[in-house]
Amino acid sequence: MDLKSKLRQIMNFPKEGVNYIDITTVLQDSEALKECIDKMKYEMENFGEFDVIVGPESRGFIFGTPLAYLTGKGFVPIRKKGKLPYTTISVEYQLEYGTDILEIHSDAISKGQKVVIVDDLLATGGTTEANIKLVEQLGGKIVGIIYFVELGFLKGREKLQGYNVKSIVQF
Repeated sequence: MDLKSKLRQIMNFPKEGVNYIDITTVLQDSEALKECIDKMKYEMENFGEFDVIVGPESRGFIFGTPLAYLTGKGFVPIRKKGKLPYTTISVEYQLEYGTDILEIHSDAISKGQKVVIVDDLLATGGTTEANIKLVEQLGGKIVGIIYFVELGFLKGREKLQGYNVKSIVQF
């Protein structure tokens, strides 16, 4: 199945000059969603052994949770500041229009745990860099990063050199 053809592009959203890749068209199509998850799982098999999947709010949850279920692993959410109920560690990171803060529970990753990061889209790589910092601060080891969509022209992969990065659909 050509998953790229199932995605919808919305021109000039959320602002002029930005073309938004809408994944909801794949999410609402049961066959396309199954194909997407199956392809992501297949690519994850190249990462080797791992202990847990981490996914950032909110679309990392959409793909990370079913992948955790299918691989028999746990899922760790990374959320925006103030959304997690227990003790957290945090990292501030740069957005194209400012900064934001992401948090993870302080006991979510054990020292030496092998981690796969799952998200919907790789653009500039800033969110993933923040995810990596949180996991590594807790002593986890990133064994792979998988995305549904990669916007190669934004060169986010360059920020992730040294990590095993995979994507299903490339623009």
